[in-house]
Amino acid sequence: MTVSRLVSVALFLLAATGVSGFSVTTSNPDVRVKENMGGDLTCTYSGDFGSNARVEWKFKDLKGSQVYVVFDGKTTEPYSSRVKVHNNNLRFDSMTRRDNGVYDCEVSGNGKFGEVRVKLTVLVPPSPPLCRIPASVTTGRPTKLTCHDSDASPPPAYRWYKDGVLLPPEPSKIAGFKNATFKINVDTGNLEFPRTTKADSGQYYCEAVNEAGPPQRCKGAKMEIRDLNTGGIVAGVIVALLLVALLIFGLWYANKKGYLPKKTESKPKPSVVYQPTSAYGGDEDDDGEFKQKSSFVV
Repeated sequence: MTVSRLVSVALFLLAATGVSGFSVTTSNPDVRVKENMGGDLTCTYSGDFGSNARVEWKFKDLKGSQVYVVFDGKTTEPYSSRVKVHNNNLRFDSMTRRDNGVYDCEVSGNGKFGEVRVKLTVLVPPSPPLCRIPASVTTGRPTKLTCHDSDASPPPAYRWYKDGVLLPPEPSKIAGFKNATFKINVDTGNLEFPRTTKADSGQYYCEAVNEAGPPQRCKGAKMEIRDLNTGGIVAGVIVALLLVALLIFGLWYANKKGYLPKKTESKPKPSVVYQPTSAYGGDEDDDGEFKQKSSFVV
């Protein structure tokens, strides 16, 4: 951390505790406004920041990206068309879900620095969530039902129903559900069964709920838990074995009747032995070729 940043942090801490005699505050640190409505984010300061105190606003969205809303006394793009600065406050003509996040009001001047944070939540009612419910599951297999709404703000909580009955998030605490094994994550919308049983068959649907509007539910679907079809598996194995036996019999019968081509018998190749002509052969050799048989000494 740089020296200037350390100084800024120290000044901010002093401002927050009021030891230094200056402070930066807001009248509402948690603003909630319905989408497409206007609203204000307030920022006031006191103390000796000098006559040319600098007030800037920064915005950090839910993904962590940060931009200036007000820099050097002017609103930046794309805020200039719908945001005005009034007595250091931000006044929005209309707010959308893209404005969800935190806003930092920073005041500096005369060697002093202070800031205050305002959280903005733009209220968007839930939409009918998208649900994924399997139509058929084998007994004893794990399965998961999902439910999600990407429009609601703040993010909704989720509720699951089976045959019109609300399923509790913690079934072990409810007398009528003590033997249930399902798990519900109210934040993600997942309904999970570690091992399905026949009792888990039923009609399921999910609701998305937040403070901005009435709950919305997805279209229900029936999930049926079926036993493993062992009879069908055994029958399939028997049929496969019969087909293999039939194939082997067919090959044997075709070979017996001579329908299959026979292998050609291989005849042994005659061996050729090379016999070199003797150097002491008959008259033909003597007449046809002179061969030195002894050496002469002079």
